[in-house]
Amino acid sequence: MSRSAHPAGPRHADVLPEGHYTAPAADLNVLDPKVWSRTVARDERGAATVGGLSVTDLAEEFGTPAYFLDESDFRARCRAWADAFGADADVFYAGKAFLSRAVVRWLKEEGLNLDVCSGGELTTALSAGMPAERIAFHGNNKSEEEIRTAVEAGVGRIVLDSFQEIVRVAHIAQSLGRRQRVQIRVTVGVEAHTHEFIATAHEDQKFGIALAGGQAAEAVRRALRLDGLELIGIHSHIGSQIFDMAGFEVSARRVVQLLAEVRDEHGVELPEIDLGGGLGIAYTSEDDPREPHEIAKALGEIVTRECEAAGLATPRISVEPGRAIVGPTAFTLYRVGTVKPLEGLRTYVSVDGGMSDNIRTALYDAEYSVSLVSRTSDAAPMLSRVVGKHCESGDIVVRDAFLPSDLAPGDLIAVPATGAYCRSMASNYNHALRPPVVAVRDGEARVIVRRETEEDLLRLDVG
Repeated sequence: MSRSAHPAGPRHADVLPEGHYTAPAADLNVLDPKVWSRTVARDERGAATVGGLSVTDLAEEFGTPAYFLDESDFRARCRAWADAFGADADVFYAGKAFLSRAVVRWLKEEGLNLDVCSGGELTTALSAGMPAERIAFHGNNKSEEEIRTAVEAGVGRIVLDSFQEIVRVAHIAQSLGRRQRVQIRVTVGVEAHTHEFIATAHEDQKFGIALAGGQAAEAVRRALRLDGLELIGIHSHIGSQIFDMAGFEVSARRVVQLLAEVRDEHGVELPEIDLGGGLGIAYTSEDDPREPHEIAKALGEIVTRECEAAGLATPRISVEPGRAIVGPTAFTLYRVGTVKPLEGLRTYVSVDGGMSDNIRTALYDAEYSVSLVSRTSDAAPMLSRVVGKHCESGDIVVRDAFLPSDLAPGDLIAVPATGAYCRSMASNYNHALRPPVVAVRDGEARVIVRRETEEDLLRLDVG
């Protein structure tokens, strides 16, 4: 159903300031399947639905803001990645994107492995029944306690990130009478075309051991000498939100070159390489991500070609999609609080969440889509900025987007593709309560991470 437009001044696409927006869609009521999870649609009343449930009913039951995760979509994406890479490769879900015990169980059931990068993530994985041998442990500064827990649990691999960590893991493993399987993370000098803070393979950053200057080769020498370690391969990660496979081609070539040097010096062919994750998703209709089968085919061809040229047996490939699995499966539902038009500029739409539930816009200048979802509207589009309720001018959820000009307080709007990093990076800024994560599937909804309460905040405040 529609609501008549409220007076709001000029809002049309022919009067626009400079910004990060794109032209309004021909029909603002269309929910682009490129950015929304697979079961999202509109019902006969015009409200968006997910898993067969109306967002108006979900808002009534679970409140706003809230993350709604399409479980069917999540599972389907897990299967697509597993099928694309097949039995001769390994897919590790990058838990940092979003992790909960329910998600761990889904991963286990769908046949994916799990990558963790903290003691908390490891504890969550083990508590939900993920077999330790299917877990990889990352991190540039793992504590001795975290390493000991991982080795005692029998994690399938620890990714070594520094010379100090090579010795640290070897010592702990030996003291426990274990021989720990490890990979060495190398920085290959490839800078993905992405934000500086999420590009991870150029030399001037905190992760990995550089190929340049022979540092990675020296790390291999040290790892091979230590009885507590079983070196199984090389790990590389070139960044995040990547659409172009060219960076992976250069990275694979340099990693394979290192494998050849290891063979020539030590007479050992390491059996695995991990090319990391970072594959992009569609946050807006202009994004064009690759499908898992396309990625698997491209990576397989790159590695096989480079290994044949170097005279090496093709190693087992691992990849680490996180965002590419969970990102598109969830959206954040907000209720509009105020609508503030700025004549000749844009309209500020304030919602009941903000940077505490999605820091990515402020941190990375990330772009998102947004739609009115509690109803449809035939009103003209207005250039809008969706902002939160925090005491920061940078508290922006969607920098520039078009919403119907009859938008009013009480309406529900939703930001799609918020499954990755939004809940993981959520905070209590201004003592905001972190929203719940609600899994929806086949007409049923259940909380998998509950909403925080004021009692939770006070429980931690021991003053």
